[in-house]
Amino acid sequence: MAAEVTAHDLIAKHRPTLDQALEAIRTRAYWSPHPEHPKAYGEHGSLSMPEGKAAFDALSGTRIDLGQPGTDDWVGGEMSPYGVELGVTYPHPDLDVLLPAMRAGMRAWRVAGAEARAAVCLEILARISARTHEFAHAVMHTSGQAFMMAFQAGGPHAQDRGLEAVAYAYVEQVRTPDAAEWTKPQGKRDPLVLGKQFTPVGRGIALLIGCNTFPTWNGYPGLFASLATGNPVLVKPHPRAVLPLALTVQVAREVLAESGFDPNLVALAAEKPGEGIAKTIALRPEIKIIDYTGSTAFGDWLETHARQAQVYTEKAGVNTVVIDSTDRYKGMLANLAFSLSLYSGQMCTTPQNLLIPRDGITTDEGPKTYDEVVTDIAAAVGGLLGDDARANALLGALVNPDVKSRLEAASGLGEVALASREISNPEFPGAVVRTPMIVKQDGARKFWDGADSDSAYLSECFGPVSFAVAVDSTTDALDLLRRTVRDKGAMTVGAYTTSDEVAEAVEEVCLEECAQLSVNLTGGVYVNQTAAFSDFHGSGGNPAANAALCDGAFVANRFRVVEVRKEA
Repeated sequence: MAAEVTAHDLIAKHRPTLDQALEAIRTRAYWSPHPEHPKAYGEHGSLSMPEGKAAFDALSGTRIDLGQPGTDDWVGGEMSPYGVELGVTYPHPDLDVLLPAMRAGMRAWRVAGAEARAAVCLEILARISARTHEFAHAVMHTSGQAFMMAFQAGGPHAQDRGLEAVAYAYVEQVRTPDAAEWTKPQGKRDPLVLGKQFTPVGRGIALLIGCNTFPTWNGYPGLFASLATGNPVLVKPHPRAVLPLALTVQVAREVLAESGFDPNLVALAAEKPGEGIAKTIALRPEIKIIDYTGSTAFGDWLETHARQAQVYTEKAGVNTVVIDSTDRYKGMLANLAFSLSLYSGQMCTTPQNLLIPRDGITTDEGPKTYDEVVTDIAAAVGGLLGDDARANALLGALVNPDVKSRLEAASGLGEVALASREISNPEFPGAVVRTPMIVKQDGARKFWDGADSDSAYLSECFGPVSFAVAVDSTTDALDLLRRTVRDKGAMTVGAYTTSDEVAEAVEEVCLEECAQLSVNLTGGVYVNQTAAFSDFHGSGGNPAANAALCDGAFVANRFRVVEVRKEA
């Protein structure tokens, strides 16, 4: 066990990193303290690639005993999308014992102050970073991401998002001074003088409901935003993706204990098969904050029923790309092909609807008809994934049987412009790997301009399915975009145009409907990628999500400022 460290030690160690993060969110410039390349690890206490793999392998068949109170059973059963049984078991909570124990550490955590809390959070992130290779395998074998994506998105990018949340939390808490002297003149009489103290106070226990596809990337913002603002955090992972968050809780508890705080400020709530424990926990009166990523149905349920809590949700949306014109046709095709293929389209930011005028578009290669554009996009995807080894490295595996079922059903939704094909993974024969499907759809206004429209493209089809929607004009494309974002929400919007007027019109739709927009991406940046400290993930202003990762609003309501006034 590591030697005990004080909060003062951690402040001295991590204050420079915190200051750099504060500067990054101010300037929105590129910055990351977490290396993206696997070979950057293996020194200064971090695990190398072979060491990380060995650490992950050693977890097979073990029990992760966190030493938290109220454990009444041991549960597990995760099956990797790559066909490997993990065999790890986790503590199942007796909430009547665990929740009071979590609250017990709040006073000392509050008294420590914003800077000390931030430093402890940064130490947790630093220790997770040192085990990035181990975490990468845990993310890969619970989400189905290919290794490099699991390494980057589940490792440094997730850690960046956690650090970003800590930075925002710190800014909001120190906005008000710790103390002030208030003097009000009274003319000839003595002035009125008060001493005032202002203390950020956490709301109470925060519940993090993890997702299957990005357990750390989507989980860390809420976890660290709540912890940094003085709240204990109960982590309820998705039953298919427990391991990455269980390891996170393990590290957090170790750091809290070593720095003199109650380790029960962070705890795990794994569930029995089919138990649905999230609903039970979410309605407990002790739960004051909830972070959730997942289906719209359960997100809506939480927002409606968990009235005692501040609820932050990221739900489903229908991401749209408007294709009006381009002066880099091949670049556009390559960019779209990669965006549609990455992680088999199992990202909340993957484009679904490609809105293309039925009369075609203008390009640097001459005019292209709707059919030509669709055929060329399909060919670009096919070319990108033509080599099975490269395809496996991009696609990963389908995360669960529901995605496979949706993919198989999509062929009945219209003319298939690009059929999905099965790919074998020699390293993991049990993996279910499928290439994306593109389906043509008629986007004539009569098919979507009614409240009862049942057009397939008006609802999210999560997974490797996209729709090439033929619209009557770019104006109709913008109207359809507006309706889609307003009614269904969108995490991302893309547009390709050489017209300043069209670009301005797309931007205006996205500003009015509060959707994040990317224009004319033809290089190595993709619409379904966001960078911590610079890009906002979601906006909080349309039905896809009621919060953005990360901004001031994401952290500010996790605590309140309590004032104590005394006469001088």
